[in-house]
Amino acid sequence: MRKQHLKSKTCPVCNRPFSWRKKWRSCWENVIYCSERCRRSKNIAKRTT
Repeated sequence: MRKQHLKSKTCPVCNRPFSWRKKWRSCWENVIYCSERCRRSKNIAKRTT
């Protein structure tokens, strides 16, 4: 896969786009958050909205 054609998603916590990474190749469908920080902050984001 070339860098120009990488799949991307938007993080629901920080609303930033993030791209496919090689370490996510087996679980890309299950990846929701762009980082551990956002994954840990998911409950805080729900409470403030």
